[in-house]
Amino acid sequence: MKLTLLGATGSIGRSTIDVILQHREQFSVYALVGHQNAEKMRQLAESVRPELVVMTRPDAVLKLKGTLPSGVRLEAGMDAAIAAASESSVDMVLAAMVGLAGLPAALAAVRAGKRVGLANKECLVSAGRIFMQEAKEHGATVVPVDSEHAAVHQALCGHDHDSVTKIILTASGGPFRKRNPETLCDVTPEEAIAHPNWEMGAKISVDSATMMNKALELIEAKWLFDMPPEKLSAIIHPQSIVHAMVEYRDGSVLAQLAEPDMRSPIAYAMQSIPRLASGIPWLDLVKTGTLEFQKVDEKHFPAMRLVQDVMRGEDSLAIAFNAANEIANQAFRNRKIGFMKIVESVELILSRVENHPVETVADVWSHDREVRRLTEEVIIKC
Repeated sequence: MKLTLLGATGSIGRSTIDVILQHREQFSVYALVGHQNAEKMRQLAESVRPELVVMTRPDAVLKLKGTLPSGVRLEAGMDAAIAAASESSVDMVLAAMVGLAGLPAALAAVRAGKRVGLANKECLVSAGRIFMQEAKEHGATVVPVDSEHAAVHQALCGHDHDSVTKIILTASGGPFRKRNPETLCDVTPEEAIAHPNWEMGAKISVDSATMMNKALELIEAKWLFDMPPEKLSAIIHPQSIVHAMVEYRDGSVLAQLAEPDMRSPIAYAMQSIPRLASGIPWLDLVKTGTLEFQKVDEKHFPAMRLVQDVMRGEDSLAIAFNAANEIANQAFRNRKIGFMKIVESVELILSRVENHPVETVADVWSHDREVRRLTEEVIIKC
């Protein structure tokens, strides 16, 4: 199997390469696509020797010139990334670019009928209706790479879709699960980025701290599994051992368990039958001892209250939810606003946008740009 990795220098991309290196006889890399981390890309290219390296930032290409292994081509820009995702010789595309910027290349892979390992939430949050419709029309297979959605995928496999009564995603609760909500205004970016269980990028770590990531994952699950909002929920599970559960009409609940390591869902997305060795530690439940579950406190995590209205609304609300969060998240990491202002800013934006369906990718981009502009104005006034 030949792969293109979109977002290769991020944590998901690096974990994917780790799995590939364990199975070199089965997998090869056509293209590594990154944004700006030239040194990390150079190291990855040395390890897997792809046919092509693409950097979407031109200055990163300049840094890489003359440093890649012999025979590896170097190209720049999003058009090159789109071409790498739709290349005819590629069997699977790992879509792990961060943010809505990852939509064009992931959508190109879907339109080319590829197997797409989807690790980009925004593709489904902002364009879920379009993305999944394109996948159906072009015969693409969309396999989730998020640990929670991969768990749901496994718990649904072989079972009647109509018998499902509830899909339950688990959330670690992030670094502030036990912190007094009244003190969260004092949270620093460094504290928010220090996730207790997962090694993730800064943006996603902050999303975990606000539980905005779980809210986005609920929207994602709506499109991935064609489920109504009333069948989607989340609970706090600090150990991150149970990744999701599916409840059935007969009272059965199927759960997927594994150590918290992204190589497991990545390996599942790459090949589920037969399963691949992922390299993660074996789960020892005796050593783990106790698995805890707690109700989500919406006062502590107001994003989980907001998402219920978003899921019941039209596409424009989900686009606004995601776009406003990206701007507010970045503003917090740049110390322009406080931690609690992230979700407050998103809620304010939701109160100002229209609730309407979105039919085209051009409309997604247009609405996204307008929401980002509006959010910048709100943040300036914070």
